[in-house]
Amino acid sequence: MTASKHEYTAEFKEEAVRLVISSQKSCAEIARNLGIPPYLVVRWKQQQEQKGAAGRPQFTGRGVPALSEQEARFRRLERELEITRQERDILKKAVACLGQNRRP
Repeated sequence: MTASKHEYTAEFKEEAVRLVISSQKSCAEIARNLGIPPYLVVRWKQQQEQKGAAGRPQFTGRGVPALSEQEARFRRLERELEITRQERDILKKAVACLGQNRRP
């Protein structure tokens, strides 16, 4: 049997962490009240502390790492560069093919 994988929204994660921070209860107690495994609340709290210190958004809501604006821009530019390289290679091949057809 496989256990079904639950996805929690960013709001749910933020609320769980806020409950841990604002109340005097442990992560395990909060998790029990919310009906989720305690390790998730601990992990979310650690993520919020680490990413909050780095100036990034804490949770994206689907397990996708949150990126800072610079990281997102860098990835977008890398993607554009790769597309441009592919287009250049296609054009080189097209020019080579056209050049061979003119020599008969």
